[in-house]
Amino acid sequence: MLFLDRMSRLRLTLCGVELQNPVIAASGTYGYGIEFEKVADLNAIGGIVVKGLSREPIAGNPPPRIWEAEGGMINSVGLQNIGARAFVRDKLPALRAFRTAIFANVFGYSTEDYAEVIRILDDAEGLAGYELNVSCPNTKQGGIQFSSDPAMVSELVSLVRPLAHRPLIVKLSPNVARIEPLAQAAEHAGADAISLVNTFVSLAIDAHTRRPRIGAGFGGLSGPAIKPIALRLVYQASQAVRIPVIGLGGIRTGEDAAEFLIAGASAVQVGTANFWDPESPARIARELDSYLKKEKLNNVKELVGTLQICEK
Repeated sequence: MLFLDRMSRLRLTLCGVELQNPVIAASGTYGYGIEFEKVADLNAIGGIVVKGLSREPIAGNPPPRIWEAEGGMINSVGLQNIGARAFVRDKLPALRAFRTAIFANVFGYSTEDYAEVIRILDDAEGLAGYELNVSCPNTKQGGIQFSSDPAMVSELVSLVRPLAHRPLIVKLSPNVARIEPLAQAAEHAGADAISLVNTFVSLAIDAHTRRPRIGAGFGGLSGPAIKPIALRLVYQASQAVRIPVIGLGGIRTGEDAAEFLIAGASAVQVGTANFWDPESPARIARELDSYLKKEKLNNVKELVGTLQICEK
């Protein structure tokens, strides 16, 4: 308890959800949360976004699914998960014992899929909110990703907003020409916050076999290599909307987290770092607290959106 009191400058409210600190474990990097109970202090994390949940269980992509790239990693897990109903039955009850805010990442291949997952989760106790992964292809629209079309983002958020009785975060893809129209579409349709960035579509090749190093071919690049681009997108999105922005992309240290807050993020998510250090979110929160103390800031909110940049 003394540790938490010392870090009171990190406390904040995000979309009506009280967080003890702004550092959240990103979806797809922390399982369903409960698996990390023995290797990390879950109560020291601001929040956990569980891995993506679908209407029905999904087996995922063929191996290999992960490749360690220079400055990061490429993954193509294929959104493997046990399905929303099994999560509510088998995983969520144990998570209620922790004070950490639990967010459910939701995805589907049609608007109806998303809506059904929200219906399943909305009846369950123990969730703080939802994060919509809009980087999935809409099969009814010929495989076009929701995240590539503001109209599709708007349609999806407008459909699920009345069904969700908890805060709704929309996770945006960086694989677009401009992030602002998508962020604004999510905001105008009723999103409470946006999170970005998701991974960058990428390809790793084995020069000897002349085949991809990932079983599914293409994968998503994450880690330190994408941080400068992620910072730029977070800044641009935060300038375009009034709702909170949650920033992620290559965060490894407290100062990395501070940079995203300075760029306009109200909170951050830690992803790739969790693969080599499950304690990363808690460590980064401690480092961020030390940074605020050195900068003589009384609350983390004083840092948000303080970037001074001259744009022509």
